[in-house]
Amino acid sequence: MSSQNFQQLSNFIWSVADLLRGPYRPPQYERVMLPLTVLRRFDAVLAPTKGEVLKRHAELVDRKIVNIDAILNNLAKDDEGKPLGFHNHSQLDFYKLKGDPDNIGRHLADFIRGFSENIQKIFDRFEFDKEIEKLEESNRLYQVVAQFAEIDLHPSKVDNITMGLVFEDLIRRFNESANETAGDHFTPREVIQLMVNLLLEPDTQVLTQQGVIVTICDPACGTGGMLAEAQNWIRAHNEEAVVKVFGQDYNPRSYSVAASDLLIKGHKDGQVALGNTLTDDPFPDHHFDYLLANPPFGVDWKAEKKIIDSWPNFRGYSGKLPRINDGALLFLLYMMSKFQDYQPGNRDKPGSRAAVVFNGSPLFTGSAGSGESDIRRWIIERDQLEAIVALPEQMFYNTGIGTFIWVVTNRKAAHRKGKIQLIDARECYTPMKRSLGNKRRYLDQAALDAVTREHGEQENSKTSRVFDNTDFGYRRITVLRPLRLRFEITEEARERFLNTCPELFDALLVVQEQCCAEPLLDWNRAWYEVQQAFKNLPNDVEGWAKGAKGTAQKKIFRDCFTTVDPEAEPVIAKHISPGDNALSGGLFPRQTLPKQDSRALYEVLGLYAGAKGKQIQYEADPALKDSENIPIKEDIISYFLREVRPYVADAWIDRDTLDDQDGGIGKVGYEINFNRVFFQYQAPRPLDEIDAELAGVEQRILELLREVTE
Repeated sequence: MSSQNFQQLSNFIWSVADLLRGPYRPPQYERVMLPLTVLRRFDAVLAPTKGEVLKRHAELVDRKIVNIDAILNNLAKDDEGKPLGFHNHSQLDFYKLKGDPDNIGRHLADFIRGFSENIQKIFDRFEFDKEIEKLEESNRLYQVVAQFAEIDLHPSKVDNITMGLVFEDLIRRFNESANETAGDHFTPREVIQLMVNLLLEPDTQVLTQQGVIVTICDPACGTGGMLAEAQNWIRAHNEEAVVKVFGQDYNPRSYSVAASDLLIKGHKDGQVALGNTLTDDPFPDHHFDYLLANPPFGVDWKAEKKIIDSWPNFRGYSGKLPRINDGALLFLLYMMSKFQDYQPGNRDKPGSRAAVVFNGSPLFTGSAGSGESDIRRWIIERDQLEAIVALPEQMFYNTGIGTFIWVVTNRKAAHRKGKIQLIDARECYTPMKRSLGNKRRYLDQAALDAVTREHGEQENSKTSRVFDNTDFGYRRITVLRPLRLRFEITEEARERFLNTCPELFDALLVVQEQCCAEPLLDWNRAWYEVQQAFKNLPNDVEGWAKGAKGTAQKKIFRDCFTTVDPEAEPVIAKHISPGDNALSGGLFPRQTLPKQDSRALYEVLGLYAGAKGKQIQYEADPALKDSENIPIKEDIISYFLREVRPYVADAWIDRDTLDDQDGGIGKVGYEINFNRVFFQYQAPRPLDEIDAELAGVEQRILELLREVTE
């Protein structure tokens, strides 16, 4: 069968769904059809050498040899005489199963138990024994098996390429019919094609060489669609290439499908493992040429946190980890840990490339110093982020949110060194005639070619921008403004104060008589007068308590008798002696300060000139506290004087946020904001045009009402 005509076979297999209606809902068809397709293919592949396997099996049993799998797996061979890596020593096959309808359930179970251990492990994960019981109870098992027996899946009729296409088409149909959960394990074909293009196109010259051996890994492989598409691309460009694929998935059914697909296509050197990618590494000694994945969006890693926290680092990364409710970037760190070492000109250290699909969260979630920001920083400062492509919304089956393809590599081309390319493909979609769950758009071939071409050209355009790595870095500082308090003793304030501190009733009367009869817009002066009044209290009047209680009383006094007033004078926190300040302490040891006069520079740091050469530090108003992200390329002081001071003249930089970090100043963060990069301003329509439109609408409404009432 030509690989172009696989659809006919796929349609025939899909027609089995007619027999499953009733006992199964459409999303459940795969529980029967996939395992039986796999069984029928295995049965056909093993048929030519089945007689030899049965004869040898009988001899081994008579000799009471226990470990027979290795022997029989090598005896079962394909049409070219190569060992298949699995066998079946049952006397049954699909034609014999069809010939005994009365015992179909028992015989089918015996047939499965006749497979080698590696195949039985796959069917254990399929949990197919439950489906056999269910089909028998509904009197459908024989009909289904009989229909599969009519399909000739022998390699001489259906080669591995065609069988792979059939298998992939069935998986697509199952996932489309189960669109409420399909996004967990199924990536739309055109998204995979684009990922493969971005991953492999730059290496076309290498991949088309004779004798090339390629290793590919998908650590969240689902049913294996990405691995299959990568193989198809390489095969289309180089039929002689040897492709070894590796995958892992946490879902038992998805693992079973992917593992079966691997065996069906004859990839004996590859491996699909069942396990948790975040905590289990089934390939500890392997590194790969290419990696690609679509990890779950917003995956919670709370269950894995205890194990991960016990490690000295996470896959070679020793910085902060992301939030517990989104471990997407952990998958990328795992993929990067599987990179081949890279050394230009050294064939033994060829480097690696990876492509991964994320939602928008890994681009910008987390401020400077957070786990997400630190991971972005780690990747970008190592110059390993090559490009990010923004995909259209409504592309996936179970979510309509925007998604992004990241291309990461440790062997950037020379012209990409120190650069990151952003491609905006959000408008490159074609509407679907019929939506599938949340999927209402797709990328046609023209769009795929256009985005791939943009990536290859790496030029600035309306939808493609090339940046320096440092363009995405910033230093986060805290901006403070002084607290301004109005002091006034009112009846309401007196009552509130005495309810808390009744022991100060007499003292408060003295304070009222001696000072502060009028409201004051200067708390510093008011507090001085209050303190003086307390010093001059009569001997029989109790003043501030000592120690912590007295401190609490003073705080309550200020809280009760002051209100924030922007017209008031700033509250002084303390006076600083000459020489005891941030500048003399070497705040900026590695950054050249702008040529400003010293007073302006001191004020930027919240140090204002006072009497007798001292400096004043104001108390900050917590309600006015703000932060500012300053591009790494810019000088902090110059930026502050240009972007902040003209708008809030009394603002200053919180010196506590200017701690030295890795030889720089301030807390460093990285984020990638597509909206800011590709935003295009559209001027609002003129008001007279809007007014005219509203008037027209009102007129039409009046006419409609008139028709109803007349």
